[in-house]
Amino acid sequence: MDNGNDHKPKTASRLKDMLGHWLDSDYKRIENPKLLEEKVDWERCIPFIIIHLGLVFLIWVGWSPTAVIGAILLYVLRMFAITGFYHRYFSHRTFKTSRAMQFIIAVWGNTAMQRGALWWAANHRHHHKHSDTEEDLHSPGVQGFWWSHIGWITCKRNFPTDYDQIKDLAKYPELVFLNRFDQLVPYLYGAAMYGIGYFLETVYPSLGVTAAQFFVWTFFVSTVALLHGTLFINSLAHVWGKQRFKTDDDSKNSALLAAITLGEGWHNNHHRYPHSTRQGFRWWEIDITYYGLKIMSWLGLIRNLRKVPPELLEEHKK
Repeated sequence: MDNGNDHKPKTASRLKDMLGHWLDSDYKRIENPKLLEEKVDWERCIPFIIIHLGLVFLIWVGWSPTAVIGAILLYVLRMFAITGFYHRYFSHRTFKTSRAMQFIIAVWGNTAMQRGALWWAANHRHHHKHSDTEEDLHSPGVQGFWWSHIGWITCKRNFPTDYDQIKDLAKYPELVFLNRFDQLVPYLYGAAMYGIGYFLETVYPSLGVTAAQFFVWTFFVSTVALLHGTLFINSLAHVWGKQRFKTDDDSKNSALLAAITLGEGWHNNHHRYPHSTRQGFRWWEIDITYYGLKIMSWLGLIRNLRKVPPELLEEHKK
């Protein structure tokens, strides 16, 4: 007689696998991700969903100038980490730095909760190889807006890290560790935000901010805005804007997207020459990420920023 005990091992095994995938992105890693189904993996998306549901807490915590300023500041700092480090360093290697600094900027980027630097770089390199083709992971022209914006990042096939794309980075065990346990830094970041909020609430009560309020704004609100700001480059920067250079894809330049992402909106420039540290090729194309990286180079933290070839600047005039 079936008393339900037969289902317990299966349930326990499924729970173990779910927790394993949450905590270790290489848990039971598939060597060929293309063998996986191209559909939403709801179990692995639970942390992603929780981040969005956390916005509901705004109803109870309210707002204060301190909390809002904190959210904006953390948005800018972490967007800089995504655009300057995850994108321009790990994905395209447009400048050089020391191994210690490489680890620091990988941790910094991981606070944005867009998974590990190796996963991010592997997917982005794949995008440049197959931009706006059937092989592209997030082409709005091929798969539509919603898939290119949010669908691809929730897809079971796209969860594993394609280490073949990032052999130059996978040789560093500390980067592999951060990539495998890519939720560790976000948890620490969340704890730090609550701790800062508690400090402000107890030491500077005149600011009118509580620990919970500061946490909700800097962890949930700032992170959700940051995530979708980044994803707009995938979903809109290949549809919305102007195309200065003739490329083999639909990449566009958009001043609005550049403002939201600290310079990533000069996307057609970037696809024409992804090896440049600077994406705003002209002086009037504001590229805050580049300015920040330039300051870091003056401080000796990074070096050998790659420039745009002079002849390329003349190309679009012809």
